[in-house]
Amino acid sequence: MSAARHRSQRRPRVLLAATGSVATVKIPELALRLSLVAGAEVKVALTKAARHFWECAKVYNPAAWASFQELGGRVEVLEDKNEWDAWNAMGDPVLHIQLRDWADLLLIAPLSANTLGKLAHGLCDNLVTSIVRAWDVKRKPVLLAPAMNTHMWEHPFTAQQLRMLQTDLHYAVIPPVSKLLACGDRGQGGLAAIEDLVRAVQDQLQAYLGRDASGDGREGST
Repeated sequence: MSAARHRSQRRPRVLLAATGSVATVKIPELALRLSLVAGAEVKVALTKAARHFWECAKVYNPAAWASFQELGGRVEVLEDKNEWDAWNAMGDPVLHIQLRDWADLLLIAPLSANTLGKLAHGLCDNLVTSIVRAWDVKRKPVLLAPAMNTHMWEHPFTAQQLRMLQTDLHYAVIPPVSKLLACGDRGQGGLAAIEDLVRAVQDQLQAYLGRDASGDGREGST
């Protein structure tokens, strides 16, 4: 069976990566919606900074946290220590490569200003950025959902770095929304609405898996 046909006979796979933005408190709900609404298999990868906000999610939205916990082991949550714990000698699995191969789509939400800068310059000093650097950019879609302070969002470096990723690597960007931010400022910088993120993932998956089935430059084509 070709790889393309195998993908058509299973649920789509979404790798959800969260970075050091307070909007990470919304990620359990997003993972839940991707699983239940988009019908996807989901794995979550956290940076060290994202882990801090992840722990706050149980207070931010207790209902979503409880529903996420009810999924049990169906949504695996991974971080840097899992990468290091998995590898001890030559021949051992490399987690960021395994996750790259497993996923059909990578969604980085929230994308912090710090991680944006790393991606734009090719840095790969943690699990999430190593996944991105090893990603098959010619085949699999990447969605970026920035979330940061308004002045960070409006900084010239932000537009420059996003433009680089969109133009050179064809990443798709889901812009942040204007709202009262956690820091107390009001302006653009809030994570896009959960329903908009889910819809964007569904659209990208449909396009990717549709091209895959048609053999448009992908595995199984002749």
